[in-house]
Parts: sequence; C-alpha cells; structure tokens
Amino acid sequence: MKIALVQMEVLEKNKAGNVQKAFDLLRQAAPNCDVAVMPEIWTTGYSLGHLSKEADYLNGTVVNELRQIAAADRCAIVAGSIPLRKGDGNVYNTAITIDKNGEIVFCYSKVHLFSMFNEQRFFSPGNDFNVYGLEETTCASAICYDLRFPELFRHFAMQGAKIIFVPAEWPKIRGGIWDLFIRARALENHTFIVGVNCAGKFHDQKFYGHSAVISPFGEVLAAGGEEEEIVYCDIDLSQIEKANEYMNVLKDVRPELMK
Repeated sequence: MKIALVQMEVLEKNKAGNVQKAFDLLRQAAPNCDVAVMPEIWTTGYSLGHLSKEADYLNGTVVNELRQIAAADRCAIVAGSIPLRKGDGNVYNTAITIDKNGEIVFCYSKVHLFSMFNEQRFFSPGNDFNVYGLEETTCASAICYDLRFPELFRHFAMQGAKIIFVPAEWPKIRGGIWDLFIRARALENHTFIVGVNCAGKFHDQKFYGHSAVISPFGEVLAAGGEEEEIVYCDIDLSQIEKANEYMNVLKDVRPELMK
C-alpha cells in the first residue's frame, strides 16, 4: 500500500485559501498513492474562537469535494480532521475517512480534548473509537493529543488494527515528544502508525512537521522535514506478521486485569 502524507502549512484566518490549497495538494498526491492523509484542523487552523462559525457539515461542500477527488483518482483519503457540526448541533474535531469510490467509510471524533488549550469550550468529545476497513485493511484513526493515551491505541490493536492514522497540529517546542510517541505507539502494538502533522507557523506557534510512517518494529520508514511537502511511503503489511512472529506482545495481554 502506498501512502501519501500531505504535510500542509495552514493559513491563518483564511479558510477558503486553506481549502483550495488542500484540494490542490490532494490532487497532486492522489494519482501517486493508494491513501492520502491530511493533518489536523486544516480548514481553519487552531483558531478555536472561530470554529463555531466555520464548522463544516458531513453533507457540505468541503466533504463533497473530498469525496469527488477520491473517486476521480481512485485514491482513499484520510481527510485529517475538520471542525464538523453534527446533528446534535455540537462541533466535533472529526477525522473523516473516504474510500477510493468516494464513499465515507468512518468518522472519528477526537476522544481526548486538550484541556491545556481549553478545547472543551469549543469541541464536544467523541465517544466512538472503533476500527474500520480501508483498502481491505483494518485501520483506525486518532487525533494529535490522543497520542498521550496509549490505552486507545492498545484498544485499536486488540481490535485488529494494522494501520492507525494520526493527523496532528503538533508544535515544534514539543517535537521530540511527537517523535517518541509515534514510534512507541507503533512498537508497543505492532501496528503501522501514519502521523501527519502541520508545517509552518500559525499565530506565534511554529509547527514541527516531521510527518512520518512508523513500522511495527518502531522504525521510521519515511519522514518529512518542517516545511510543507508531500511524503510518500510504500508499506508492507506482512511486517506486522513478522513482528508478531518475533515477539507476540498482544498474545500476552491480560485484559481481565485492566477492568
């Protein structure tokens, strides 16, 4: 499976510009990969006070255009995350996965909201953290701060996830932690982690970039720098079986002790 990591620089207070840029990058990546992955909150950036008025809908123009791009180029899209207003009227930080036919496969809304930045004031937390099928592979999605909760990733692994996509807006000041977490989550669960971060600067915050694909052995298979770019990586899913043959960690888990 060939994956494109669309490491995008998000423009401040320019949703239209961000959306157009994202579509252009996706159209560039889609003919060259099986799955294209976007970063977190790429439509608006981390302008939390503006999220309510700039939230999108599942049947809105942004999502519909993403579906058309996926279908036109026969490329699945893990559409990072966007502020999504659901039927209950609340806004969620939601990662939408679209298959190569343009059909919505799964929507994951961020479970762990970042209290340090008062995300609870602007988003409602998600409660659905199931795995889903994409390209005949069991996958899962998490978002940014979720990386600090290893039990979520263990849950996905125990449900059979082979690839976990993690869109993020991770700052440079904590860049070393990003590198550590994405490798640890892959290694401890024998899954591939596809972490796609933002690039550039937003307000006074410099993003780390360094989007990466991590193998089930914790190895960095491909990684970006700090600027906007598209990183491509071919992954061999048989590496999961090889990792489990070497040391089948999940077989030794005792979930009855964790209740």
